[in-house]
Amino acid sequence: MAARGQDASRLWRELVAGLVGLWMLIPTPGSAQLLSTDSLLSPPRPPAPINGPTAVPSTESLAPQNAAVAPPTSLAPPTAAPLPVPVPFQAPPVQPTVPPGQALLSLSARFGPNQPVITGALHWRVYTDKPDQSGVFRLIKEDRTASPTVMVPAGGYVVVVSFGLASAAKRIQLGPEQSARHVFELAAGGARFEGRVGDSKIPAGQISFDVFHGSQFEPGEKRPVAHDIATGDLVALPEGVYYVVSNYGDGNALVRSDIRIQSGKLTDVTIHHRAAVITLKLVSEKGGEALANTAWSVLTPGGDVIKESIGAFPRVVLEEGDYVAIARSEGKVYNRDFKVEPGFDREIEVLAR
Repeated sequence: MAARGQDASRLWRELVAGLVGLWMLIPTPGSAQLLSTDSLLSPPRPPAPINGPTAVPSTESLAPQNAAVAPPTSLAPPTAAPLPVPVPFQAPPVQPTVPPGQALLSLSARFGPNQPVITGALHWRVYTDKPDQSGVFRLIKEDRTASPTVMVPAGGYVVVVSFGLASAAKRIQLGPEQSARHVFELAAGGARFEGRVGDSKIPAGQISFDVFHGSQFEPGEKRPVAHDIATGDLVALPEGVYYVVSNYGDGNALVRSDIRIQSGKLTDVTIHHRAAVITLKLVSEKGGEALANTAWSVLTPGGDVIKESIGAFPRVVLEEGDYVAIARSEGKVYNRDFKVEPGFDREIEVLAR
């Protein structure tokens, strides 16, 4: 009986210990973490460190289970986008207020109906449309800008615009507080000149050009409309026919050529000379030193004087042909015939014998 009682007591103690262990597994409302059914079915995870870095999920963890995962794309490092450039505020043009009794006149010029506005080299003059007591049309305004705007008293005017040697005029009537715009059409073009001997360009300081109106074959004497033009200079001319006289050096190298100027176009004129630069020397023997204080004359075979000078080394530009060089030194006269070939610059020695 004693042994049976001991067994019953031991079984009672084990039953009580099991009940206590089961009670410890039941969570209480004050627990720090509640377990979900998912956590019970998932493998245990290590606890996250306190204040540690947060894990970022990879692309693989975000992909569906049965979907093909594309390899990660290599991205270039981001670059800073440029800041937008601030556009300065542009106020609309303010139309000037026209005072009582005044008028506003805007002017511009072009080479033809379909040509752009001329942007420079214009000279504007505004005259009264009636002469004063002395018979002179009084100049009211003058401007050299391309597109001036002038304010004048209301009334009648004659406006003249010049572009080089070309000009145009227009009579304009303006009322009080009126704003008017007028476009002038200039039938003009430009010309630019240079000279050559063969394929060689004549230096700018050795050649000049004169321009005359009309053809060189028209009868009568004419005055040049443009004189002593240098190489490369731009000359504005009214539309029409002209002839150019090209003066190479100070001898007889002179060429005439007809040209045509077209409105709104630049004409490049190249004048070809058949000439050469000749240097004269009076020597006591061939290849010797030049004698100073020598008076020179260059003549054509017919006796026409082309050039006269004094010096040891005079230079003269002569056109193609035959010539006679005459040297005078210490009361004696010496001469020599020579020939000029185009582009063949050379020295001509005259022997003092």
